[in-house]
Amino acid sequence: MILGLDIGGTSCKMAFSDGHKLLSDIAEKPTNVNNYQFPVIDMVVQGVKTYLRENPVDFAGIGVSATGQIDTQTGVVIGTGKNVGKYEGTPIKQILEKEFNKPVTVLNDANAAALGETVAGSAVNKKAVLMLTLGTGVGCGIVIDGKVYGGARGIAGEAGHMTLYKGGLPCGCGRCGCFELYASTTALVRQAKEKTQYTELNGRIIFEKAKQGDLNMLSLLDTWIDDIAYGASSLVHILNPDVIVIGGGVSAQQELLIEPLIKKIKAYAMPCFSENLYVTPAKLGNSAGLIGAVAYWIERKA
Repeated sequence: MILGLDIGGTSCKMAFSDGHKLLSDIAEKPTNVNNYQFPVIDMVVQGVKTYLRENPVDFAGIGVSATGQIDTQTGVVIGTGKNVGKYEGTPIKQILEKEFNKPVTVLNDANAAALGETVAGSAVNKKAVLMLTLGTGVGCGIVIDGKVYGGARGIAGEAGHMTLYKGGLPCGCGRCGCFELYASTTALVRQAKEKTQYTELNGRIIFEKAKQGDLNMLSLLDTWIDDIAYGASSLVHILNPDVIVIGGGVSAQQELLIEPLIKKIKAYAMPCFSENLYVTPAKLGNSAGLIGAVAYWIERKA
């Protein structure tokens, strides 16, 4: 039995898993208290201690999915979008191994989710998996032949920060025109507020208004999906995946997102790349990162 942790900017999810399914219900502990008054890792350690007191079982190790750019060899957070306080530079692996005396592996959350979908979700038995998660930003995970592709330091796949528009909007990463400034759910909401008189909006409301025939929202969705498809088709030409898994809360929008996205990606990619390309919503939801983190632990420790 392995303890899976999914560390985000607002909370840390935790559950026991065998790498293919969760063996316990997901528990959730906050990581942001009073705008990061306490370091994220301190809140994680405190939350895990509470969880283990409530679930006193023997386990072999800890597999961690964590936001940010993670050096998978050292388990250190080596880069972030600067939106999580007291986090960059955190030696997650070292701290957790010292606190709990168990071997620990750490993987970026998008890569963990992609691996989770590969072993137990929408991408089972697929050779080359590209996962894009549309939310606050755009997360990207790559799995080739059942293994996460992390590059030289484990930080490959930062597709949210590839340039979509030269000279475009400034990004928190210090560059301009990044993919996630146009393809994230945050971007969709920002654009909707800029171009309509609505002030109280989120992804769910935008899609609901589009379903009701709101022409402004339908037009915004078309432009937004266009941007997602342009970025995704570039990745298709680089990676030649046989499946693209779309994650995030909006991925449940089959008619208004997934179906037009499939058509646009296949239209923008060269025919030999789009042939037999499968685009599908993620299946595992909040479980994906936990299952992927544990699967990665099992792979590294086997």
